[in-house]
Amino acid sequence: MRDSASEPTLLTQAPEETAADGLICPAAEIFDANAIRAELDAQLEDVTDAMQIRKITVEILNAARKNGMERIAAAFAERPFDARPVTRSYTRLTDWIVKTVLHVAETRLHKLNNPTAAERLTIVAVGGYGRGEMAPFSDVDLLFLTPYKITPWAESLIESMLYMMWDLRLKVGHASRTIKDCLKLAREDYTIRTSLVEYRYLAGDEELAGELADKLWNELFSTTATDFIEAKLAERAERHRKQGGQRYVVEPNVKEGKGGLRDMQSLYWIAKYINHVATASELVDRGVFTPDEYVTFHQAEEFLWAVRCHLHLITGRAMDQLTFDLQVEVADRMGYNDTNGRRGVEIFMQDYFRHATRVGELTRIFLTSLEAEHTKPEPMLTRLLTRKRKARPPYAIEQNRITVGDEKAFFSDPLNMLRIFEEGMRTGTLLHPNAMRLLAANLDLIDDSMRADKEANRIFLDLLLKHGNPERALRRMNELGVLSAFVPEFAPIVAMMQFNMYHHYTVDEHTIQCISHLAQIERGELVEELPVASGILKRGINRKVMYVALLLHDIGKGRPEDHSILGAQIARKVCPRLGLSKKDCETVEWLVRYHLLMSDVAQKRDLSDPRTVRDFAKAVKSVERLDLLTVLTVCDIRGVGPGTWNNWKAMLLRDLHQQTKSVLENGMEELNRNSRETEAKRQLREALSDWDAKELRAEIGRHYGPYWQGLPASAQVVFANQLRDITDSEIRIDLELDHDRDATRACFAMADHPGLFSRMAGALALVGANVVDARTYTSKDGYATAIFWIQDADGHPYEQARLPRLRNMIERTLKGEVIAREALKDKDKIKKREKAFRVQTHVTFDNEGSDIYTIIEVDTRDRAGLLHDLTRTLAANNVYIASAVIATYGEQVVDVFYVKDMFGLKFHQDHRREALERKLREAISQGAERANK
Repeated sequence: MRDSASEPTLLTQAPEETAADGLICPAAEIFDANAIRAELDAQLEDVTDAMQIRKITVEILNAARKNGMERIAAAFAERPFDARPVTRSYTRLTDWIVKTVLHVAETRLHKLNNPTAAERLTIVAVGGYGRGEMAPFSDVDLLFLTPYKITPWAESLIESMLYMMWDLRLKVGHASRTIKDCLKLAREDYTIRTSLVEYRYLAGDEELAGELADKLWNELFSTTATDFIEAKLAERAERHRKQGGQRYVVEPNVKEGKGGLRDMQSLYWIAKYINHVATASELVDRGVFTPDEYVTFHQAEEFLWAVRCHLHLITGRAMDQLTFDLQVEVADRMGYNDTNGRRGVEIFMQDYFRHATRVGELTRIFLTSLEAEHTKPEPMLTRLLTRKRKARPPYAIEQNRITVGDEKAFFSDPLNMLRIFEEGMRTGTLLHPNAMRLLAANLDLIDDSMRADKEANRIFLDLLLKHGNPERALRRMNELGVLSAFVPEFAPIVAMMQFNMYHHYTVDEHTIQCISHLAQIERGELVEELPVASGILKRGINRKVMYVALLLHDIGKGRPEDHSILGAQIARKVCPRLGLSKKDCETVEWLVRYHLLMSDVAQKRDLSDPRTVRDFAKAVKSVERLDLLTVLTVCDIRGVGPGTWNNWKAMLLRDLHQQTKSVLENGMEELNRNSRETEAKRQLREALSDWDAKELRAEIGRHYGPYWQGLPASAQVVFANQLRDITDSEIRIDLELDHDRDATRACFAMADHPGLFSRMAGALALVGANVVDARTYTSKDGYATAIFWIQDADGHPYEQARLPRLRNMIERTLKGEVIAREALKDKDKIKKREKAFRVQTHVTFDNEGSDIYTIIEVDTRDRAGLLHDLTRTLAANNVYIASAVIATYGEQVVDVFYVKDMFGLKFHQDHRREALERKLREAISQGAERANK
């Protein structure tokens, strides 16, 4: 982003005080007031009918407004970062229109030759319009001010003005009040009071506007600062809560979100209320901001306003949510281009989040200072009963926050740049705004010699390991720039957005969230939810390795290389500097290199296949590494965002950890297929003890080995009952909630025939079911037994009330009454906000990952009918599907199939794999084309 060369000025400066060259283009090109006034006078000269006067006025002003809007937009397209000239231009255009409407109403519709003292009227701009901050489709907030009770003349004039402005499609917010009304209502309602803080005289009786100003400041604002500050701080906290609480949500609201424009406006409202200033630049003179802080404020404000204006122009309405599809368009308009490893939209969003961080820090410094100075004191009893914490020199506790008591002593040792966070953790206090300022302004003290200092690294590691809530220190260090200064390798991922629907946070915030989850597990807060990870930590692991690995696990993101490989290389350099032993350095490096391994194996491979666990155990090598990797994986998934972690993933990881630990401790014979089969048959005999012995022998003898090794005992009981006395024409369906897997289990039994798996997948897609796992087996007597684990669109099991419809649609599809491919055409659509994502398609064949099957992995863009298309293609090419494992990551899905050819063999020949890959890609391409129409 380029910086403005001009002296920073606040957008709230009144347009009348702004020089003509402060607009985005010449004033006459936006609205030629003289020419329009002349045209109105000419066309209205002999017109006396009120309706006709309004009609002509609206026609002329509509054309003028359309021209002005187009001219501003065209100039903005050429200078896409110049927000101030744009917002001034939209404000000035609105001013001219309002004044022209008033002129017509006063001179043509409600002419008053001898007004009385009561028939005075002032038009005042309030709210955002009063500040002079207008995006293309901002509201026009007006106050019609009268000295006494509103007269019939004033009422008629206001009504005519409003009708004309509504006909002009202006979104007018208006009120008609006396000065007495304004004072009374402002005293009672903080929203009204806030809008009046930002009043601006527009037209009419100027003396009346001055009288309002005097009374507001002298009779209300000057005596109610404390109440106003408390109300605004509470309002800000509630707004942040509604917006998700975090600054780095990936679809931020430019206006209302944390670090957005409303935070700046809150700051300005309070500053003006207390200091009676007109522009933000005056806050420097008052000592509220340093000149450098003000420049930062100015740059962030201009960037955010530019984004908001582009949003309005793209959507043609007042739009403030920066959704995924709009992020791409705004980035393109502002000139962000793709680079190696990163899309232009990701670079744009990183700039956005960096500005949001700066806004957050500046408003926090300012508002925290005000809160301490102006909020009401605690009751005496509370102060007497609360033990005061003492800080060690050179620190001090002021207003219950840690600060620097002796600046000279503080700066005599650069390590104090880190020690202050340690002291804050020890005393349980937050940083004082003055301390934040000192740290942010002196980051140059954190140099190479300090990074290599053993004591500095001891302090840093202690912040992670010794105080129980490391995320608090890390987040503050990150927002002030201290973390990137001390670990420069961390700087590239600060505010880095990953442009997908899976990750809810920027990379640095995700990292801190992961560390927060680890700390919660350590504190024993998640024992019931995470029994395996909690047990590992209770038994004891290398905490230093664990925390450093989490800190560094995504540090390689944003570059063309595989971030796991690059991250491991970075870890090899950072870990020795942090003072880790050689063994610990190697373990951290391994964890960073393979931090996705366990998640991939658990979610993309069939854990009932012994080869899966055997290969994973060979990669992990030791129980120590297995435990570390398990905890890291749990924290990594949970740190992605709300709703990402569920019982299904927990069950998969728990199962993989248990099996792998058993193999590492007892040897590979633990995975013996024959012993698994024997144990499964024993359990079935026990569960069906009331069956006739002959029937039981027949049931146990009708299935092949994989059936016994790949299904839970509960499902084998269901299938036994479904197959009992089944006929070739029957379709038997069992739908049950599987609590352990957080999914609905669907069991099917019927006569086998080609393409059956695909038809079942199509039936499930038609009812909006997401398949997360599926197995299918053919018995020796020709019956198919298929089991699917499914979830609804929100990732939850189906409620009992929805199961009858689910069953009905499945039956109709399997009977051929509904053709899934045709019925899916209308459902298989990609939403507009999701079309901006790019997902490359990868198809891989693996003959080593299973002893029996070829594993086909399809990594592509997710959509409702994808699984049906893929399985239909496989069936058409005589591919037998034994099982399917589906892992979804936002808009991306990985469908993994364990398959054989029609002769029961793997796909060994290159030409057969290439032909099958080509057909799978064709099916994906054709389906994507339908979905994007």
